[in-house]
Amino acid sequence: MPCCLLLLLAVIGPRFVLVLLALFSNYLQTAYTGLFLPLLGFIFMPFTTLAYAWAINSIGEVSGIYLVVVVIAVLIDLGVIGGGQRKMRPPRGPRGGGNVLEADGTVE
Repeated sequence: MPCCLLLLLAVIGPRFVLVLLALFSNYLQTAYTGLFLPLLGFIFMPFTTLAYAWAINSIGEVSGIYLVVVVIAVLIDLGVIGGGQRKMRPPRGPRGGGNVLEADGTVE
């Protein structure tokens, strides 16, 4: 039961799960030797950090289905970061190309 709860929390808030794992277990310490990589993972790629820690704690290496899970986590992290940036951009012109500044200074 606690495992299912952690999985649900990981999907909703991976950074929250990373904090809980760092404070109340040695799960991340088993997968990572120092503090630098988990800290970078917390900031930039939380799903990948969790997937890598899961793979290392499960079988000791990233191979097979664990490699697939880590690659999917990388893709999710890259999509989460890139998707937020796209939503923050201002809308473009009617055809999606934006406004064109003519040589005489008028905007088309």
